[in-house]
Amino acid sequence: MKFHTPVLITLSIFFGCLSCKNTAEINGPYFANGIKIGEVTQNKAIIWVRLTKDSVRVNEKVLPEITYLNPETGAWDVRDGRKDREVRVIYPEGYTINKIEGAVPGAPGFARVKYKSNNSLWTATSWQPVDSLKDYTCQVELNNLDPDNTYEIIVESRGPQENQVSETISGEFKTAPEITQPSPVRFMVSTGQAYNDLDSTYFGFKLYNSILKLNPSFFVHTGDIVYYDSYAKNVALAQWHWQRTYSLPSNIEFQRHVSSYFIKDDHDTWMNDCWPGQSTRFMGDFTFEQGIEIFKYEVPMKEKTYRTVRWGKDLQLWFVEGRDFRSPNTMEDGPAKTIWGKEQLTWFKQSVEASDATFRILVSPTPIVGPDRLRKNDNHANIGFSYEGDMIRRFISNQKNMYIICGDRHWQYFSIHEETGLKEFCCGPASDEHAGGWSNDQRMPSHQYLNVIGGFLTVEVKRISNNPQISFTHHGVDGAVFNAYIEESE
Repeated sequence: MKFHTPVLITLSIFFGCLSCKNTAEINGPYFANGIKIGEVTQNKAIIWVRLTKDSVRVNEKVLPEITYLNPETGAWDVRDGRKDREVRVIYPEGYTINKIEGAVPGAPGFARVKYKSNNSLWTATSWQPVDSLKDYTCQVELNNLDPDNTYEIIVESRGPQENQVSETISGEFKTAPEITQPSPVRFMVSTGQAYNDLDSTYFGFKLYNSILKLNPSFFVHTGDIVYYDSYAKNVALAQWHWQRTYSLPSNIEFQRHVSSYFIKDDHDTWMNDCWPGQSTRFMGDFTFEQGIEIFKYEVPMKEKTYRTVRWGKDLQLWFVEGRDFRSPNTMEDGPAKTIWGKEQLTWFKQSVEASDATFRILVSPTPIVGPDRLRKNDNHANIGFSYEGDMIRRFISNQKNMYIICGDRHWQYFSIHEETGLKEFCCGPASDEHAGGWSNDQRMPSHQYLNVIGGFLTVEVKRISNNPQISFTHHGVDGAVFNAYIEESE
């Protein structure tokens, strides 16, 4: 099997994508947002494409001013305090949303994907138009792929009235092995990708190059991929959050070489700790419902955001939806209060019980075990959702070789639930700059490992003398190992 060997990425990639190549003197469209590869199974994959007017992002350090109406004074204040106040967006003179930092205006046109596995000929999809109502994106599905194989891809663009290719970008991904095949797998997990907490000014996020060096089979993002709260006061500004994050060199380079499974949480749905039906003027014209729809076209994603994937005989994962079906956080706890919703909870239990995978992992955008901060009240580790949380914890603890991985929290931990023995691993945020909310001296009895740092979690499943083994390893952003836990199949 062929693996990508990462190279040192210089500042030049910031001003022009090294993975892209102009094939003719044509004025776009381009791939300034790269590509994303997702939802890979044994025989399918989705290639996400966005066509852009320019070949590079806007790099000028200019942002709009967001102010809030003070009803007592009639003045517009910069400080918001998360109050239900009218909001106003003001661009500096001469600037628009297409000229601020990280902006990548979209462009009409078509995209197609050429793909091949080892020892096969190239196959090309038909040309597919991007949708201007979906931020000039399209999602190209590849079908009838071979299991346990490496695929090379070349994505091409052309203008709406052109026949010539305007730009190409290459990539690769691995398909999942057959469910009867014992096969080694290594994947990485991260959360909390806050643009304001970049740890490399021109490159983006350090952890992505660190992950590439470890040859992942795939990647899982557990949510808070972007942070809408402060600036996303309308749909266009919400889309801009994705444009600026995925025009970073680190993200472009990573996403073209590794397939991903994306989960959303509060900040990439709408605002902090949000739920359906919540009312506030804090987010301006941008609604919760619009946030749900934007997520589904800004990442490679089908309509249903909760799903399960099998990776060979020894591993199955469940990715759950934590925002769309939840009750208000302020609701009194009891049988009627839910985060997952009845349909998803039923699906989860039935599909877990039907699985014969050696190791099973629930990947949750928020904690199930914790512990979490007492003042928080939006996840299953909090008292506000303890009824459903207790139900989920009891169910999983009765399963053989089942674990939880979660995101959301801005620190790394490995906890064992004192009542059920359930094991939960939190991956930590994407940068040290985003770490916080806990302290290393605040260690609880359930903590087996605790570290307030940024980084990622590696999970590896393999067989030693035909005995299945799973390991969970916490890394810093530079790849340094801080904690490792290994367990053999019961």
